[in-house]
Amino acid sequence: MAQQCSISMVGDKEVIGALDLSFLPGVPKVFPGTLVANGPCYFGLVPNPGVPLAAVMIGPPMNIPSPFSLQVHGISNYYGVLNVIAVSNFTGLCTKFGVTIRNSASITNGVNTKNALNLGNAPSVFNGKTTTMGAAIINGKLTVSGKITCAAITSSFGKFAAVAAPFKKFDIPHPSKTGYRLAHACIEGPEVGVYVRGVLKGKNEIELPYYWKDLVHEDSITVQLTPIGSHQNLCYNVAKMEDRTSIVVNPHSFDVNNIHCSYTVYAERKDVDKLVTEYEGDQV
Repeated sequence: MAQQCSISMVGDKEVIGALDLSFLPGVPKVFPGTLVANGPCYFGLVPNPGVPLAAVMIGPPMNIPSPFSLQVHGISNYYGVLNVIAVSNFTGLCTKFGVTIRNSASITNGVNTKNALNLGNAPSVFNGKTTTMGAAIINGKLTVSGKITCAAITSSFGKFAAVAAPFKKFDIPHPSKTGYRLAHACIEGPEVGVYVRGVLKGKNEIELPYYWKDLVHEDSITVQLTPIGSHQNLCYNVAKMEDRTSIVVNPHSFDVNNIHCSYTVYAERKDVDKLVTEYEGDQV
């Protein structure tokens, strides 16, 4: 049996339903043009006809050639939870005061300015300029494909300007002393270099990593040989082959069984630009 619907007019106000939630006892004022509808209300071509999912359901218009279901001019307030299950486009300034939590991928193609705490539990991809006015806390991996510009960086070993660190180090809990930490800094030089080291015994070939042929300038290879146990006359040649490069110790000697030495092999990388050690300017 169909239920009867109450429709009433109170001055310039129309009430559809049994409850007039616009009325307050002792405040008889009626704003002209007031509409009270208890719902559910269907506007436009909603995708779920006959299935009430909310108090107000809005679909595309049926009588005008426009793709917009809702157009709002002015300020809109949302109290509670706002669920957006679709593409969200913002053209203009978007200001957020409070905590923003993202549990899915976020792609930003424009300027993104944050003045509040932003927590991300999923990947965030920024294809435009990102400006952070406050602190940025990153508990996971940060991958940057472009340039980072900043006034200063504060690290565990002090504050320094620009991204280029004054030195590189590791700082870990001390492996032998409880309550202490252990810090070592990297040795530096006027090149982007790599090295391998080890001990050679009973043979005369130092096999370098196979990828060195594509990683380093072979003409930059240098070798340090240190005899172990007794004096040895040691020398080397760099053997360049099609599939690899190796170091041959005492290449003109047939007595390789007595070779016992440590070695360190250095080379300059060729997959990156050469290091510019001196240049004009006061910033990186």
